[in-house]
Amino acid sequence: MSTTRREFLGALSAAAYPLLAGQTFAAANPTLGLIFPPENYPIPPDARMLFPSGVEFIGNGVGLPGGMTVQGYEEAVPRILPRAIELAQKGANVISVFGSSITFYKGAKFHDDLITQVEKATGRKATTQSNGLLDGLRTANARRVAIATAYTEEVTERLKVFLQEYGFDVTAAKGLGFTQIPEGAATRDILVKLSTDSYAASKKADAVVISCGALKTIDVIVPVEDVIKVPVVSSTPHGLWHGVKLLGVPARVQGFGMVMAKG
Repeated sequence: MSTTRREFLGALSAAAYPLLAGQTFAAANPTLGLIFPPENYPIPPDARMLFPSGVEFIGNGVGLPGGMTVQGYEEAVPRILPRAIELAQKGANVISVFGSSITFYKGAKFHDDLITQVEKATGRKATTQSNGLLDGLRTANARRVAIATAYTEEVTERLKVFLQEYGFDVTAAKGLGFTQIPEGAATRDILVKLSTDSYAASKKADAVVISCGALKTIDVIVPVEDVIKVPVVSSTPHGLWHGVKLLGVPARVQGFGMVMAKG
């Protein structure tokens, strides 16, 4: 049986608040803390490609043994606040819950409440990878959006609903159908085709969203933009960009697409 949003947030709070007493460490540079769905997940190479200096990145993970499914997310969500507190204790100035789908799957209200809970538990600014997508679309002045995802039809539909709740009109949606991404199943060529096909079905959307933090998209953004001539917003690159902006660090980056070039 599915758990309600209130029950989830109650479980998060109960699990997290006893951890607040730990020691906090300070880093030399502003530090972005990242909570990943996998339990042992390295900082994405995108972080240093985009921001080679002036920012520190630290991370941990909740574990997602159930994969990119509603049931998998529900099992993992109660571990988010304890991981957030650990990152605050290690010196994170801003905390971002990465893994777009684990934050959008229950809609805008759950997403916004989760951010509030992380901020309350840690005393830090908080955000999500999904907020990176929203920020990117707003920076692009997009309203009509095509989406390309790694997800099943059910999870892709939940992204569509999430974006619509924030005022975007999703005019096309295509997913790869994965709950776990097999090795070699989401290559650069596959992602370029998926994204351009979604745009082609969209009747000239204002932007394309490529969603799933596990997809390697930093080298896909510009090739897709070169074909479709509109901005591309993608989970990990734009999630990092958005988090760095919250740190108060200049985040304009050239060479990685139209959105980040605007700052």
